[in-house]
Amino acid sequence: MALENLTPAEGSTHKTKRIGRGQGSGWGSTAGRGGKGQTQRSGSKRKRNFEGGQTPMARRLPKIGFTSRVVKPYVINVEHHAVVAGLDEITMDSIRSVYRLAKSVKAVKLVGASAKTLASKIKDDNVTTTGN
Repeated sequence: MALENLTPAEGSTHKTKRIGRGQGSGWGSTAGRGGKGQTQRSGSKRKRNFEGGQTPMARRLPKIGFTSRVVKPYVINVEHHAVVAGLDEITMDSIRSVYRLAKSVKAVKLVGASAKTLASKIKDDNVTTTGN
């Protein structure tokens, strides 16, 4: 047993397929590329979503969905919710104590005819009025 005597196992290797070397090889003529046309040519490739000329799926479906990265404040009308207007100090925590807010709400805007008068009570940057 020596390195020069080593051979691959029986059936583990195959002859390379020599394509396009004449009719006698069995791989002449179209050389395994099928018939005539676009895909037979060298360098042929199609775009990822190409559907043979028909309008692609991405263009047939409607454009939907957009999420703005600008945080819009939750609006509270102080005319309808007098409890908020009656607070001594207006902060996010004090509003949450008297008014039911989702945890996802990060900013509040107070609107209404008497909202401007509440500006002096506001002690939180996340709470604004129509006047600010």
